[in-house]
Amino acid sequence: MKVVPLGNNVVVKRVEAEETTAGGIVLPDAAREKPRQGRVLSVGDGKLLSDGNRAAHTVREGDRVLFSTYAGTQVEVDGDELLIMSEDDILAILS
Repeated sequence: MKVVPLGNNVVVKRVEAEETTAGGIVLPDAAREKPRQGRVLSVGDGKLLSDGNRAAHTVREGDRVLFSTYAGTQVEVDGDELLIMSEDDILAILS
């Protein structure tokens, strides 16, 4: 199933959490932080402007992005955990 966000929203899939530290210590699931990076899977139509036009998104499908810890709403689709968030919640595009 494909999730198509509305308006200024985007769908992001988080990258996998690190299982070991830089020093080689294996982290249990409870100690892992959720990554704040992800890949944009789909984008909406864009923000509706006061003149009735839509502003184009800055991010595109496939971009790797950085977002704040509590950004977006987590949903599960076909066994995948996805985030639906406003484009305003995205802090940076990683290249």
